[in-house]
Amino acid sequence: MRESFLNIAHNEVLQAAFLAWLIAQGAKTLLAWHATGRFSLERLVGSGGMPSSHSALVVALTTGVGLREGWGSTLTAITVVFSAIVMYDAAGVRRAAGKQARVLNKIVSELAANKPVREERLKELLGHTPFEVIVGALLGVAVALWRMC
Repeated sequence: MRESFLNIAHNEVLQAAFLAWLIAQGAKTLLAWHATGRFSLERLVGSGGMPSSHSALVVALTTGVGLREGWGSTLTAITVVFSAIVMYDAAGVRRAAGKQARVLNKIVSELAANKPVREERLKELLGHTPFEVIVGALLGVAVALWRMC
């Protein structure tokens, strides 16, 4: 018998992953609001900042799969590798891109001060510090354990 695609909404592993992402995005928004004194809708859906919602999502997914399928399963191994890649990208590649954007924005500002230049600001908050990734990962484990145990 074929399962309805709509049954995916009842998947506890998927629910745990998205709940971890939602909690991380909410926390990130509240922390940014506290730090700046202004609410930013971009923080609610944007990347970068504390905690890493990408890390929370993939680690909750991995934890949920490990709890459901067993820690020695091939599927758990796949999610561990997937999580490692996402977290490395968040703390490495995207963080470096954010630093480059900051330098380019400074160059554009300095050029604009001397002569007319079409100024297009680049998004600087792309990646995460290792601490933000770790906090996101711990949040993912906690949410998956809370949701599935």
